[in-house]
Amino acid sequence: MGEKIKGLLPLAITASILVAIWIEVSLNFTFHWVTVGDLGNGLGLPQLLHLVCPAAFVTWGFYFAAGGGKTGFQKTVCGSIIGSVAGLILMVVGPNVAKLPDFWGLSATAFVIAFFLIIGMALGDLFYVPAAFGAFASVVFWWIATGLDRWAVGGGGTGNTVAGLGDPATAGAGAFGGVISTPAIWVFVSVLASLLAGCVLGYLHTTIATAITPKKGN
Repeated sequence: MGEKIKGLLPLAITASILVAIWIEVSLNFTFHWVTVGDLGNGLGLPQLLHLVCPAAFVTWGFYFAAGGGKTGFQKTVCGSIIGSVAGLILMVVGPNVAKLPDFWGLSATAFVIAFFLIIGMALGDLFYVPAAFGAFASVVFWWIATGLDRWAVGGGGTGNTVAGLGDPATAGAGAFGGVISTPAIWVFVSVLASLLAGCVLGYLHTTIATAITPKKGN
């Protein structure tokens, strides 16, 4: 037990440092460093392009599930891109089938998307479905949180200004009174960027941990 814990220490220490850095960077980027106005509570209104803090942890985990290393990195990156594109298709096509208040258009579109995500496994190992589903889920989650733009007309907000938050017609339906209302295309871009950041964090995690792990005999 003691030897096992000792062997895991480099991995655990590296994880703790990288997790803290990512949370600090991603949240500050979104609410302090790259903003479009002062919300009056010490935070800024996020740009349309922002970092989605939890999304990186999704791909970070799938990097390990994929076996880590170069192959795990490649599979998770491919899965992230495929799943994010699938999420974009849902946001574009679903609302054209049926808008608010009906969800059947989203369900029907997701039915088709899920079918082709599974069939895609036949294309090769890089079509890594677990990461693709995780990426798809991340896009859908953030789309809901940011106002379901296109399904809910104006749900992603209009103009992205502090003044616009005071008017229900332009604030959007995103969380925190419209603070994170985001157009669908920027949901896709922001989530994909964050998912890819998670792939990089996973690769850094194992690379650094390996470098600082004492070699046997030392």
